[in-house]
Amino acid sequence: MSESFSSARFGKRVWLTNHAIESMAKRQVTLVEVKRLVEEGQYEVKAGSHGWIFHHFTSRSDHLVCAAVATDQAIIIKTVTVNWTRREEGS
Repeated sequence: MSESFSSARFGKRVWLTNHAIESMAKRQVTLVEVKRLVEEGQYEVKAGSHGWIFHHFTSRSDHLVCAAVATDQAIIIKTVTVNWTRREEGS
């Protein structure tokens, strides 16, 4: 993991995995957008300390950007996706 920043919202360090950095580049998601995603996005727990943070960016044509995260001692962004769709449990 090579990129990190602090989150005022979560009071933790945020780390981006190499996979997350690669997925950001592939989807043209900037670090500024990821920081905004973390600070302003909706957080939804999947299981335990794993979940998603997603945010609607009106300035992007693919609108809903989502980060898969782990939230133990730090926020670890595992990947970043666009055009994300929330699925109901059991789907």
